[in-house]
Amino acid sequence: GTRFPARAGDPRAARGGRALVVTAHPDDEAMFFAPALLGLRSAGAVVLLCLLFSGNYYNQGEIRKKELEQSCCVLGIPASDVTVIDHRDLLDDPAVEWDTQLLATLVLKHIEAKNINLVVTFDAGGVSGHANHISLYTAVRYLHSEGKLPEGCRVLVLESVNLFRKYISFLDVLISCLLPRDELFILTEEETEQAKRAMRCHRSQLLWFRQLYVLFSRYLVVNSLRLL
Repeated sequence: GTRFPARAGDPRAARGGRALVVTAHPDDEAMFFAPALLGLRSAGAVVLLCLLFSGNYYNQGEIRKKELEQSCCVLGIPASDVTVIDHRDLLDDPAVEWDTQLLATLVLKHIEAKNINLVVTFDAGGVSGHANHISLYTAVRYLHSEGKLPEGCRVLVLESVNLFRKYISFLDVLISCLLPRDELFILTEEETEQAKRAMRCHRSQLLWFRQLYVLFSRYLVVNSLRLL
């Protein structure tokens, strides 16, 4: 397939790396992080995924776990590299603010157990403003600023953009290339189709507005990230 502008260099963060993408719910990996997941993998990193929830808010936990497995299979992440935490003291509810210490402890345990040297998660805007996304950023930022991460472990946060940029699909590649960032992942047309296929695995979540998201979101084509 034809390429969009070439990937922005071989990501420095990826070489020989073990990257952990930390998200909240099944479908975040395809909906927001597909360019980073695919980009890091093709740059030679081992990419693991850690989710806080199976997405049981509407009692769909088991269905969503299966969908997650299918989506990760499309993105090339084996089920053995995917962990769902589902901790009893963390309520899967967008209205609930989570305990930063607990969250930080759970994430750190995972980083240490899996020998991770790069963490990828949401930024302070949480991409969609979702409280649970922002809590993840707060917990990871706490680990980073308190010096609790293993030595040499770096953190990349996914840049939240305004509504206009969010929904202009590949046109945002041009804007992203011009603006300052620490890492930029741009998918080829083939890879973008792969990201969309992963997104469509989450059938229980594909409401009409999600269908529009698949068509227009820049996050299925480009991820710009900043180092903490």
